[in-house]
Amino acid sequence: MGAKILVLGSGGREHALSWKLAKSPLVDHIYVCPGNGGTAGNPKTTNVELPLEQGYYQDLIDLVVPGVKEPLVLGIEEHFGKAGIPVFGPSELAARIGSSKAFSKAFMKRHGIPTPKSRTFSSAHISEAIVHVHGCGYRVVLKSSGPAAGSRVLFPSTIDEAIVMVQNITYGARGNEIVIGELLEGPQVSFLAFSDGQTILPLPPVEVPKRHGKGDTGLGTDAMGAYAPALVAPLSIWDRVMKKIIRPTTDGMRKEGFPFVGLLSTDIVLTDRCPKVLEYHAWFGEGETEALMVLLGDDVDLAAVFFMRQLEFDESRDVDRFSISAVLVSGGYPGPYDKGKRIDIGNIPSGVVVFHCGTTLKNNELFTSGGHVVTVTAMASMLEEASRLTYTTSDQISSEGKVYRRDIAHRAQAPSRAIFDLNIGYKDRIIVSSARDVGTKIRIAIETGVHDTVGIDLVAMCVDDLLA
Repeated sequence: MGAKILVLGSGGREHALSWKLAKSPLVDHIYVCPGNGGTAGNPKTTNVELPLEQGYYQDLIDLVVPGVKEPLVLGIEEHFGKAGIPVFGPSELAARIGSSKAFSKAFMKRHGIPTPKSRTFSSAHISEAIVHVHGCGYRVVLKSSGPAAGSRVLFPSTIDEAIVMVQNITYGARGNEIVIGELLEGPQVSFLAFSDGQTILPLPPVEVPKRHGKGDTGLGTDAMGAYAPALVAPLSIWDRVMKKIIRPTTDGMRKEGFPFVGLLSTDIVLTDRCPKVLEYHAWFGEGETEALMVLLGDDVDLAAVFFMRQLEFDESRDVDRFSISAVLVSGGYPGPYDKGKRIDIGNIPSGVVVFHCGTTLKNNELFTSGGHVVTVTAMASMLEEASRLTYTTSDQISSEGKVYRRDIAHRAQAPSRAIFDLNIGYKDRIIVSSARDVGTKIRIAIETGVHDTVGIDLVAMCVDDLLA
């Protein structure tokens, strides 16, 4: 008899998780609560409504997978644990690493994890926050902190604009605070890893544009898309992040008495000096989850990972395929937007999956029910082909007012730029490079058609080898 899994949430990540779990031979059935118009059509899947009666799930569920933040910060791991049902997600204490920016900043300071400068202020100390904005000496970003805080980040362009934002920012009824942080320059990459509290299973790094406009402009939002593996994070950076950030984070949480179980997503800015942590997420993120579930391929059994039976696999650091996701959002998002707009997906080409984020199914017709509507995800051996498939499919989806970014992987696809300009007054311009490998030298000779000097160097290398 296969396992029965309960997935909590109604977004694109829950659709992607249930889609991937349904492929596992270990899984008999998946319940998604409350689900959406896309999860309703998944194989082996049924949408269920809230609230769930304990007697209902106690006899039917073998594992709970929370996709969203709220159940985790409210302690759902302990709730289901009392019923003897495991949860692939952190405890309420461990979830603070993502739910409280003030807590995570203090944690990183204790464990020497690099992060931007920041200070946290409560609603009772707005005047002190304004003084800090005036005197900190760096451009700032603003974000609410706490269980009730949203994911929206504000990017003021001037000190006066920052002060107005500080004065108007919403402090939640549950004691939210405001974090005023240093704005860093550099590409932002999400590094994700599964953990059982001791072992870390890293996933391919993901670049997740989190601003609404083209070229990373406009308001900060939830993800507008993602692509993986992120080419802006080469293997050397990837290994450094694991050694200096991810491992110290999970080790530190275990040493402080709240080991992390679940998916840890770490947003990192690759500055000129070193990678620095912007924030943690202790749950699955929109955009990145969809891209990764498609990228991992059929050789990865997600249910085995969640049941801790397969906490190792080839994490695909070799760039032999790419996935890219574009999130189609309602017109007006991230501000006010209308719901109930009809959606026509059309024919989905091979290599593309359309994950539903905010949709409802009424009389076999789809309608919008959220800011994020659908996430179009494609995989191909070349990033350019994955992009073409994603945007071609996005174009054909019909929904009044739909908006999406067409430059999700723009950093990776930007034309190469020279390190320096040769046209700066040199009369005879010569580029000199060094290559130690014999095969490389022979290849250069063949490509350039110059063979009368390469032999001298080859003989020199052979003599070096003989003398050694």
